[in-house]
Amino acid sequence: MTIETGDKAPDFSLIADNGKPFKLSSKLKGNALLVFYPGDGLPVCKQQLCDYRDGFSKFTDLGVDVIAISSDDSDYIKTFKKENNLPFTLLSDKEGEVAKMYDSFGWFGVKRSVFLVDKNFEIKYKHIESVSIYSRSVEELTEMVKRKA
Repeated sequence: MTIETGDKAPDFSLIADNGKPFKLSSKLKGNALLVFYPGDGLPVCKQQLCDYRDGFSKFTDLGVDVIAISSDDSDYIKTFKKENNLPFTLLSDKEGEVAKMYDSFGWFGVKRSVFLVDKNFEIKYKHIESVSIYSRSVEELTEMVKRKA
C-alpha cells in the first residue's frame, strides 16, 4: 500500500530518546514533521538533523513539531541527541515497521523522507528522497509548511 498526500497518517508507538513510549496520537497537538532518516552516525543524517536544530525556531514559530525517526536503538539515539544538542524528539524504529507504513523502507533500511501531518492526521506533504545523500533544507520545509498548513 502506498501512502499519499490527503491520506490519513498511520498511528504508531515507538520508543523515544528518553526511553519512554511515544504514541503519535497521544502527542500530536498540531502539525508535525515526521523525518525518517537512515542512521544517527551517518554524515548526511547528522548534517540534516543539525540543520533542523539550527532552524528549530522557524519550525516552532510555524507551530510544527519535528519528530525524527531512524532504525537505531533507543540508547544510540539518546547519545546522538545529546552529542548534537537536538531539541526535538528522536524515535527508534528498530525493526523498520513504522518506516514501512510510511513507504520509507527499502533495500538498505530506512529511506530519507519527510511527511507533514496535521492535527487531524491528514498527510499534507510527502517527500521521499530518491538518493539518500540529499535532504530537504529548513528553508524548503518552512516554505512548504507555509503553503500547506
